[in-house]
Formats: sequence, C-alpha cells, structure tokens
Amino acid sequence: MTAKAAPDVDALLARVPYCVFLGMRARIESGAVVLDLPFDDKLIGNPILPALHGGVTGSLLETAALVQVLFETGAQKMPKPVDITIDYLRAGKPMLSHARAELVRVGRRVISARAEMWQDDAAKPVAGFRGHFLLG
Repeated sequence: MTAKAAPDVDALLARVPYCVFLGMRARIESGAVVLDLPFDDKLIGNPILPALHGGVTGSLLETAALVQVLFETGAQKMPKPVDITIDYLRAGKPMLSHARAELVRVGRRVISARAEMWQDDAAKPVAGFRGHFLLG
C-alpha cells in the first residue's frame, strides 16, 4: 500500500459533527495521533458516580482508530468498521480524556487497530479498543 499525504487531523475532526459536538481535538505525538476530549457535563452517563457515558468512551476510541488509519495510510475514503470490541476497564472520571491508536496489521483491504483511552495516567487505561476496518 502506498502512503499518501497525511491528512490534517484537526480539519478531519472538524468535518464530523459528532466530534465537534463532543469537543474532540487532535495532536501528533511520537508519530501517532492523540485525541483529547475536554470534560463537559453533557458527557456524563452516570450522574451518581459521576462517570462518562460509555458511548462517549466508545466513540473516542473508534475515532482515534479511524483517524490513525487515515493518518498512516493517507486513505482518501473513510474506512468502514467491520467489527469492534471495547473493553471498559474503569469508570471515566469527569476530567480531560485522551485516546491513542496503533495499527496492528495493514493489509490491502483490511486494517486491524487497537486503541486505549486514559485520563490522568496513561499507565491506567479507562478502556481499550480492538477493531478491523475495510478500506474502500
């Protein structure tokens, strides 16, 4: 697979209304895209704890994987999820969250990726992600 020019990840996020709604931001760190998700009250799923909504956690992880695929491959079309698995390891606190993905295997048509979400300590992930994407 021939790599094309890496996309502007912030511009990519700005074109996805859900990413804008959540307030996701992107930065490049050590050759990987890191997504930052600032805390907002609208992200709470369990107000008693309080804890981030599981859908927000899953969205952050899937988006991190998709953006990493686009960043590394330069694909012009959005990859299609084939399957994803999210492991919820602990409750997400009402604070800044981060996610980073890596491509495990890049085939001609299918890419495997994994991602982690953490908050104040990258060694203590809040959730993990494994998924496969079909290149169009």
